[in-house]
Amino acid sequence: MDFRRGRKREDPEINLIPFIDVLLVVLIFLMVTTTYSKFTELQITLPTADAEKAIDKPFEINVTVDAKGNYTVNNVPVSFHGVAGLAEDLRHAAATGPDGQPLANPAKDPVIIVNADQFAMHQMVINVLEAARMAGYDKLTFAAQSGGQK
Repeated sequence: MDFRRGRKREDPEINLIPFIDVLLVVLIFLMVTTTYSKFTELQITLPTADAEKAIDKPFEINVTVDAKGNYTVNNVPVSFHGVAGLAEDLRHAAATGPDGQPLANPAKDPVIIVNADQFAMHQMVINVLEAARMAGYDKLTFAAQSGGQK
């Protein structure tokens, strides 16, 4: 130990340059890794589902045309008395249910499904189309059957 008097102590030196360098590196790291957004939250409307709604199946009238010239409307054979008679059979089928009982709310615009045998004459299908037009039904679809006789 040195107990000499008169020696003047040096003032401690504080070097701030390394401290400033470390602060700048931390500040640059925060600036680079932080994302800034104009909006604080996003308003998202999520879709909803309702399982209680039943899909309404349209009322269908099946008209079958075979190669022998026979018509059936909803599996009930009808005799062809002309296009007007067939149109009346279509209206009757729209007003009655599958069991033949009158419906409380008759179908206003049923779908006419024309099932034609591959050997049926084209004029028979045209007759069904004309009868549907006369009855006021616009929704038509077609199905083809094979295996009929010529």
